[in-house]
Amino acid sequence: MLRSLTLILVLWLSACNLLPDRSAEDQQDWSANKFYSEAKDKLNEGNYAAAIKLYESLEARYPYGRIAQQAQLETAYAHYKNEEPASAIAAMDRFIKLHPNHPNVDYAYYIKGLSSFNDNWGMMSFLMKGPLKQDMSERDSKASRESFENFKELVTRFPESKYAVDSRQRMAHLLNVVAMSDVHIARYYMKRKAYIAAANRAQNAVREYPRTPATEEALYIMIKAYEALEMYDLRDDAERVMRINFPDSHFLIDLPEVGGKKWWEIWK
Repeated sequence: MLRSLTLILVLWLSACNLLPDRSAEDQQDWSANKFYSEAKDKLNEGNYAAAIKLYESLEARYPYGRIAQQAQLETAYAHYKNEEPASAIAAMDRFIKLHPNHPNVDYAYYIKGLSSFNDNWGMMSFLMKGPLKQDMSERDSKASRESFENFKELVTRFPESKYAVDSRQRMAHLLNVVAMSDVHIARYYMKRKAYIAAANRAQNAVREYPRTPATEEALYIMIKAYEALEMYDLRDDAERVMRINFPDSHFLIDLPEVGGKKWWEIWK
């Protein structure tokens, strides 16, 4: 009995596959405007996969003109909203290559930046607070660097763009993310008593990203690494810079003048 039911199901599915695609058939006479309006409706409904399919059908049928160009932009946006950052970035790269002087090319750079930003971070979670907040700097900083470069190109080429203000805010955040990536690595080396590697990583964070919040801990790591290496002149220089720039730092409780916790307890 079960075998018979299985055979019937297989035959039924095979028959379904032989039937013409009604949706494709219904679209035979659609104009570019019809494709676009249907895709836009799906996009607004949050049905991003369906929107992408319609936009791609539009471009295949009507590859030239203003509507096709807008469809390319919105295809990338739909990929971004559908949490497909690689597809969104690829779509925007294609748009920028095909239409470098398009009036909305700034938007293409913005979506590229957002896509690589969210690839590491999660949509808008840089605004989250509390214990559930994910630390972006603990992950591979490659996407963060790419995101920064995309936002940088936008604000450099289009300083008056309506996306420029948000892009600058994200750039400031991303700088600290990349700096903190160096700090996490330096912290790792400290815990394993690889003091030279720790000092070099921390120094890189201070040198390359001097005005970011990550500088505070980077200086502290330099102090402790140089102390362990008995490089006291360098330790004193780093401590002097830290006391001038971060006089209220909680890391200072571990330095000899104040006393307190051991350095590894600071990071627990």
